[in-house]
Amino acid sequence: MSVPEFTAVIPARYASTRLPGKPLLPIAGEPMIAHVWRRAWQSGAARVVVATDDVRIDEALAPYNAEVVMTRADHATGTDRLAEVAEALALADEALVVNVQGDEPLMPPALIDQVAARLADDPGASIATLAEPLTEVESLFNPNVVKVVRAFDGRALYFSRAPVPWDREHFSDPPALLATDAWLRHIGIYAYRAAFLHAFRDWPPAALEQLEQLEQLRALQRGHVVQVALACTVNPPGVDTPDDLARVRRLMASRDIHSDRESP
Repeated sequence: MSVPEFTAVIPARYASTRLPGKPLLPIAGEPMIAHVWRRAWQSGAARVVVATDDVRIDEALAPYNAEVVMTRADHATGTDRLAEVAEALALADEALVVNVQGDEPLMPPALIDQVAARLADDPGASIATLAEPLTEVESLFNPNVVKVVRAFDGRALYFSRAPVPWDREHFSDPPALLATDAWLRHIGIYAYRAAFLHAFRDWPPAALEQLEQLEQLRALQRGHVVQVALACTVNPPGVDTPDDLARVRRLMASRDIHSDRESP
């Protein structure tokens, strides 16, 4: 896989309903955001930027010499925040930007490279993202697990919190539902073209986006192409709850968490 030049941007909000101050919660002696930043530097990114609305996150990253861009606190979505960063960095329209979630301290660097490469491979796409097969019936019916349906060329047809596609013949027999490979779970990592980000910030939320609470539907409803690749490796769950945090802390304690690649 040839990895194109791209900038990795890590949105990091201090406010969190379930885990206040989430980016700064300690994991193996370091704030969570430092682990995400290090993972991003393990990828082929030419530049890694943390986008935050809170000076405490900036201060926590100072010992790492991390590049931080302070952004507004009132962004409705992570994509809106990335658009502000793209403007602040004066990125060219054709520049590629990868959004790495700030609560994914176990994010495999290979997935960051893969999503950037997938966007570069389809000049007609505005966004690229990743998915993986669904293997549990519980996840299929869980509205917190986003499903995606794609065309043969990998372009997204629809994203939903509902179990799409709907298996008309087997909906009353849940075990039979997983007999097909049509079910895909969306992985929330995105690559964008900077020109798309500049346009996105000026669009009002679309009806489908508001119904599903999925910002990628704003792009689909306006006719933009979203490429969806099957993840090249397993993506461990991020940190959304106290239980998630405890699990990640256990995993980090049992492995070498530091990168061989340092920031420039």
